[in-house]
Amino acid sequence: MIGDAFVFDGVAHPFNFEQGNAFGKEGEMFSNHLYAFHATLTPEGEEVMPAEEWLHKWSIEEIREMVYANSDTDMLVAMPLPLTDLYRDGLSPWQECAKLAQADPDRTVLWGTVNPLEGKKALDDVTRQVEEYGARGFKFYNVRYEDGGMVPWRMDDPKVAFPVFERLQELGIDLVGVHKGVPLGPQPVEFTQTWDMDGAAASFPDINFVIYHVGLPFIDETCWQLIRYPNLYASLAASINFVVRAPRLFAELLGKLLFWCGEDKIVYGSEAPIWQPQWALQAFWDFEIPQDLCDGYGYPQLTAQAKRKILGENMLRLHGMDVEETIARVGRRDRMLA
Repeated sequence: MIGDAFVFDGVAHPFNFEQGNAFGKEGEMFSNHLYAFHATLTPEGEEVMPAEEWLHKWSIEEIREMVYANSDTDMLVAMPLPLTDLYRDGLSPWQECAKLAQADPDRTVLWGTVNPLEGKKALDDVTRQVEEYGARGFKFYNVRYEDGGMVPWRMDDPKVAFPVFERLQELGIDLVGVHKGVPLGPQPVEFTQTWDMDGAAASFPDINFVIYHVGLPFIDETCWQLIRYPNLYASLAASINFVVRAPRLFAELLGKLLFWCGEDKIVYGSEAPIWQPQWALQAFWDFEIPQDLCDGYGYPQLTAQAKRKILGENMLRLHGMDVEETIARVGRRDRMLA
């Protein structure tokens, strides 16, 4: 815990950047863009790893040490990536994420991933990841690269996306995340827009959809969607890391979210190992929205209650976990280990 806040990190990836895993220049571009985030947003005084060191195959133990041993994180989502068109194993393979979850089964939750364009194979993979490995949610990307060309798909596509969502519901899964904004590699900006979330949220009101990266740079569009659909949420993953290097920008992002959708619909994610989690966690816990922004735009202040919800309680509820029971259980385990 940090302060009196339980920390449930919504995303960490066991990346595989080893030589030969990326397919050509498109995959290499994606890797280099991720490293640029690490190098640019890591604040002064914190370690910035050289590219040749950071771009390696991250082990399960390295992720566990970074998240659990070196930060105030209590629980974690092991998050895979389905980028099998850019990397041989998808970059963050779900099988490795399953191992990460199995290493700390009472603290780490597995999410699954598939490519809905693969039709029946995608449905079979969903079933396997849920029934055999216990996946509790699923993460999607809306663009595919095949034969050198881009093949986008939408979250509101009744032929591509809806069969996957229906299979998830059949299996008792009601939590779906999607990469929005933050275009990486050769991904065109237009395919990262959030327009398709209206149709997905309206068509599947019993599924909670998490818009990752708060849709940056489409923060205003995201806010208008969050306020209209009770089953839409926003993850601060890869945006909370502006808190030190660009605090006023972060204040405007967070202020808009608090103004439009409130503290109950925002969740935290570290994006480890892109960044060490602790510096952003500490900075967020100490953060206040500048008073002139509150006065000028009507932004609510970031209260201790809001921080507790964003850092952990909202994610616990999305996973159907009792907040008080989980905090007590995980806290007991931490005391035993200490």
